[in-house]
Amino acid sequence: MQLRIGFELIYSFPQPTPIILVVNIHDSRASDIIVPDRLDTEPSIPITGYRDFFGNRCNRVLAPAGRLRLAADGVIEDNGRPDEIVFGAGQDSVQDLPEETLGFLLGSRYCETDLLSQTAWQLFGATPPGHARVQAICDYVHNHIAFNYQNARATRSAAEAFNERTGVCRDYAHLAIAFCRSMNIPARYCTGYLSDLGTPPPFAVGDFAAWFEAWIGGRWQLFDPRNNVPRIGRILMARGRDASDVAIATTFGPNTLESFKVWTDEIPRGEVRGATG
Repeated sequence: MQLRIGFELIYSFPQPTPIILVVNIHDSRASDIIVPDRLDTEPSIPITGYRDFFGNRCNRVLAPAGRLRLAADGVIEDNGRPDEIVFGAGQDSVQDLPEETLGFLLGSRYCETDLLSQTAWQLFGATPPGHARVQAICDYVHNHIAFNYQNARATRSAAEAFNERTGVCRDYAHLAIAFCRSMNIPARYCTGYLSDLGTPPPFAVGDFAAWFEAWIGGRWQLFDPRNNVPRIGRILMARGRDASDVAIATTFGPNTLESFKVWTDEIPRGEVRGATG
């Protein structure tokens, strides 16, 4: 199947302001892209790109004073299958982990392993290592946090989400990541698009989604504690230690976000020409 994915952000700036944007489809899906999700601006301004420490594609712009529209609109091929589950995946001992995974065992800005390690071992120490342990963590986080957009807070950490028991998808991911790392399972934060395909209406307003990947069974495997069921139409944009590494937009000055729209919609193949990127 084909998915039309994209977003529109409209800001107002009182003065020229630098912005870093992490908004493109991840290179791991490059071969699936039919219409590139090129970043467009209105008014037209220069855009430069670079790779961050995690290999994500990043964009730099200098927003002029006034109103700025940032948007992308692309089409990607997707297999239409739900997220893969590997029930028998085992857990590596720390000494056997690949070096590139070790950084994802450590605490980070929003995932305080030092504050949650004792709790993690109390809750999950008796669970079988590997997939069963990560799934037990997801089950717990899914039931522990009540999803509520009204309670979203950009500064909420995993420990705060654990204590407050409310939040949005990033809070579910942060808490599950912190618990995994506390149990010596490398875990990394993921952000991207997630369609409503296969879910019953009413559908939520479009937004970017957050989930995580855990290193079990000798590779990174996907988990989504917010939904806690396999989903269809998940399109990765970026990976990092937590949300601080992969913020959609980082602005270096005062601003007002006037409008925010995200879409992930299945389209008939004959409508590909209708997408502009």
